[in-house]
Amino acid sequence: MESGTQAFQQRSLSVKLWPPSHGTRLMLVERMTKNLTTPSIFSRKYGLLSNEEAEEDAKKIEELAFAAADQHYKKEPDGDGSSAVQVYAKESSRLMLEAIKRGPTVKDEEIADKTSIHETVFDISGGRRAFIDAEEAEEILKPLREPGNSYTKICFSNRSFGLDAANVAAPLLSSVKQQLTEVDLSDFIAGRPESEALEVMNLFSSVLEGCQLRYLNLSNNALGEKGVRAFGALLKSQNNLEELYLINDGISEEAAQAVSELIPSTKKLKVLQFHNNMTGDEGAIAISDIVKRSPALEDFRCSSTRVGTDGGVALAEALKTCTRLKKLDLRDNMFGVGAGVALSKALSLFAGLTEVYLSYLNLEDDGAEALANALKESAPSLEVLDMAGNDITAKGAASLAACIASKQFLSKLNLAENELKDEGAILIGKSLGEGHGQLNEVDMSTNAIRRAGARLLAQVVVKIPGFKLLNINGNFISDEGIDEIKELFKSSPDMLGSLEDNDPEGEDYEDEDEDEENAEEGNELEFKLKDLKIKQG
Repeated sequence: MESGTQAFQQRSLSVKLWPPSHGTRLMLVERMTKNLTTPSIFSRKYGLLSNEEAEEDAKKIEELAFAAADQHYKKEPDGDGSSAVQVYAKESSRLMLEAIKRGPTVKDEEIADKTSIHETVFDISGGRRAFIDAEEAEEILKPLREPGNSYTKICFSNRSFGLDAANVAAPLLSSVKQQLTEVDLSDFIAGRPESEALEVMNLFSSVLEGCQLRYLNLSNNALGEKGVRAFGALLKSQNNLEELYLINDGISEEAAQAVSELIPSTKKLKVLQFHNNMTGDEGAIAISDIVKRSPALEDFRCSSTRVGTDGGVALAEALKTCTRLKKLDLRDNMFGVGAGVALSKALSLFAGLTEVYLSYLNLEDDGAEALANALKESAPSLEVLDMAGNDITAKGAASLAACIASKQFLSKLNLAENELKDEGAILIGKSLGEGHGQLNEVDMSTNAIRRAGARLLAQVVVKIPGFKLLNINGNFISDEGIDEIKELFKSSPDMLGSLEDNDPEGEDYEDEDEDEENAEEGNELEFKLKDLKIKQG
């Protein structure tokens, strides 16, 4: 008993918090990006960074903070790294505040340049993501006053309209609405109180009522049912829509039913996207009613919408009417085997399908096999197949391999975070042999793959002309296996993804053991960084 205690203490004392893992560093970049793009008292004053600029800044900030902390750590090599972690967090916070106070690098005067790129497009989405008042609206919207302008598309995204600015915009929109075919009002009421946001939406809706649009984007507005109904006048007048985007809009069951109820015709609809909503099964059933009425649909996205088996089955049945479908994205829902099997019956009808995203749907082997068998007999021009995170084992790999072998135009394959192991990896690898000259990316990470499976995958893809990336990180490849794989890619190392999270001694652990090991290997660092906030200097 005493020796066991001593061993535990010795093992605990050996834990070092520095340097952080690659995954931890990426986690910090993601967290800082989110902080930099979240509306706050700072963004009201200095403007809000775009996602692209925030991500770029976050990467630079992390690199600078890491360098400072690493230099500090070198002065205390015998320590556990805790003080370096503090420097890392403090420096990251300081640099974030500087980035926010600096504000977006794109300036307002560049907006005018953007609007003049093409005389039919009026786009004010460049520059700061910030509130717009009446005075600024008068200036920015001035081109709409020009007599005889030929704008057919307007984009008001990335600017938050209050009621005063909306009242400036209303008569201008009314003057051009008969010529408009595309309207983008995504993310145009950010940070406004609900009552004001609803008034703004009602105003824009009534002004644009009757214009014949082919494209309408109302994404990122936290609409909910109230917001959808606030756009009722506009939606009810649309009979020719070809593209409709309601992404990240709080589309609940009631909101989905409102959309279905308000749009009079979707016969011409080609693109319908509902990503990142709280739709649930009942909402999915309402969406399925829209899908049933959309025979021309080519691109359907209903990912991350909390849809379970019943909703998945309803969507699968509705999709049978959409025989022109080219792109299907149902990722990150709770379909289960039953919905997967139901969906397979629809997939067999899609001869023109080129992209299918079915990751994280709890498909398991039975669901995956049904879908793979259906795809094998259809979709001859399939380019993207994504079935990551579905608990697929070597049993299901046989059907997947047969499907993949038949897809000569496949360019991207993602089977990450399954349980394929060596047996499944070898089956998949062999299916990628001859006749896959278009293939450029394969992700088989986190599949409990060992040396034999990883080596075969590498041997196959390294011979494909134009291949770009093999990801086999997070597996159980021995050190000897890693050396073999790196040797295969020695003339093109960029084709091999990071192997930093590979565990050469890995095996299947019980949850308790896995949690204990993770804690010992430095998750304390992630814990220390997870609530990183911007502090005023």
